[in-house]
Amino acid sequence: MSQHTPHGVVGNVVRGCLGNLVEWYDWFVYASFSIYFAASFFPQGNMTAQLLSTAVVFAVGFVIRPLGGWLLGLYADRHGRRAALTLSVTLMSFGSLAIAITPSYSAIGIAAPIILVAARLVQGLSVGGEFGSSATYLAEVATPRRRGFYSSFQYVSITLGQLAALLVMIALQSFLDDRQMSSWGWRVPFVIGAIAGLVVMYLRRSMTESTHFRREQARTGGRPQGGLRILLTRHPKQLIAVFGLAIGGSVAFYTYTTYLQKYLVNTAGIAKPTASLIGFSALFVFMLLQPVAGLWSDRWGRRPIMFGFAIGSMVLTVPIMTVLGGTRNPWTAFLLMTTALVFLTGYTALSAIIKAEMFPTEVRALGVGLPHALVAATFGGLSEPIALWLKQAGHESTYFWWVTGCIGLTFLATLLVREPLHRSTLDDPANGGAGSLPGSPSPHLSRDAR
Repeated sequence: MSQHTPHGVVGNVVRGCLGNLVEWYDWFVYASFSIYFAASFFPQGNMTAQLLSTAVVFAVGFVIRPLGGWLLGLYADRHGRRAALTLSVTLMSFGSLAIAITPSYSAIGIAAPIILVAARLVQGLSVGGEFGSSATYLAEVATPRRRGFYSSFQYVSITLGQLAALLVMIALQSFLDDRQMSSWGWRVPFVIGAIAGLVVMYLRRSMTESTHFRREQARTGGRPQGGLRILLTRHPKQLIAVFGLAIGGSVAFYTYTTYLQKYLVNTAGIAKPTASLIGFSALFVFMLLQPVAGLWSDRWGRRPIMFGFAIGSMVLTVPIMTVLGGTRNPWTAFLLMTTALVFLTGYTALSAIIKAEMFPTEVRALGVGLPHALVAATFGGLSEPIALWLKQAGHESTYFWWVTGCIGLTFLATLLVREPLHRSTLDDPANGGAGSLPGSPSPHLSRDAR
């Protein structure tokens, strides 16, 4: 069955997204359950200090992501998208298992946080390579007129991973008290993630390889030669554009999907179970909006949707965060969080396709994955530590302006990108079926950017 028939596309997208779901479930379980296991690994200090310690370890996982984006992106461009996606979920499963069985600080002392850091490094390698490989695969297997729609399922699966992590948390909170959760209950979701990863590893091996990659193999005699040197010398403008697009989106994403739950508990004073329900409900709405925005981009273009995110988020971030910090009304918190996520959809639904359409097949996974991972490490991963540090310093509201400024950079980057909807590299027959000719001006940057 052709991968571009309706059934072929849906089957490959589903199998790809199941792996993405499990991988991001494992990644976000750490963030969701850190309010319970922080004292196990970092027992000293108050609640904010403990959360800050676990947030720093969370950031360590981000620091290693560029290496994962480089190595697994290169692996995907030379050995196939399917092989890279299978390897990434295997690494994530291994990291979750290590965290699940690590004794507490009181049992083995400093070895506990050391093992935690090592496990997060492995998971960081995995996630660093996952984004570019997944974005590339979804873009390449999608039907030409529905690339925005099918690619939007990358963040559907990412959000499903978050929702699964929150659902496990809500279930455990219903059966266990705080003492049990802090003692052993937090280990359960990591065990679930490790087992699910083994299942998905098998499923990903049955995925159909991208036709674009097979064409590149045929063009090069089975030895695709894409690499960092080609990426830097032939596609520097595209790299700059991807950096700019990713900065505001990544900071906003981790602020509203990862940090906000702690913000509701630690600043607004909302009970942990209530904050979990608020986050789950808002993220569920957010997930449903992804394919809608993807469809709109297939009809009206990528840039108008991306501008909607940038402008709306620049205007509303400070008011939303300010009001959220002062409310204890769950409905108000839900509406504010959902509003922020509605605008964020303009970035997340298009994040995969707008970047993948900038690069030829030989460097597509690396071109999407490496700059995205670098931005995630330097901006996204530091979002939560910066927010908590500013709170401890008594300048919490400064963080809201930081988020707004980062989104402003994405607005500027969107100005540079020429509408790719009708000029996609995925439709270009050059270089194995995708990509502008080497050395030619990019068709995906505006005239002002050339």
